[in-house]
Amino acid sequence: MNHWLALGIAIVAEVVATTALKSTEGFTRLWPSLVVVAGYAAAFYFMTVSLRVLPLGIMYAIWAGVGIVLVAVLGWLLYKQALDLPAMLGIALIISGVVVINLFSRTVTH
Repeated sequence: MNHWLALGIAIVAEVVATTALKSTEGFTRLWPSLVVVAGYAAAFYFMTVSLRVLPLGIMYAIWAGVGIVLVAVLGWLLYKQALDLPAMLGIALIISGVVVINLFSRTVTH
């Protein structure tokens, strides 16, 4: 499997799991709780697949950065959680960091 595809699947699985956390109501609701557990299990499995090629620090920076941005956007869309100007600026900086890593770092193998 392509390491970038594995990382993408890991990110999506983690974002789904994290977004579903709110719906578990403290793990008292079965189906959202199962989504969380399955999502995190899938995320960690596919992270290990991407680690066969990508350096740990680079993989984690991309995984965390993209995950933070997607969870913030989904929180805004699904749960009507407000994003003020400092939050949006911080998200823009995270996106910039991921772009810089992918475009300019020699540690990332393309």
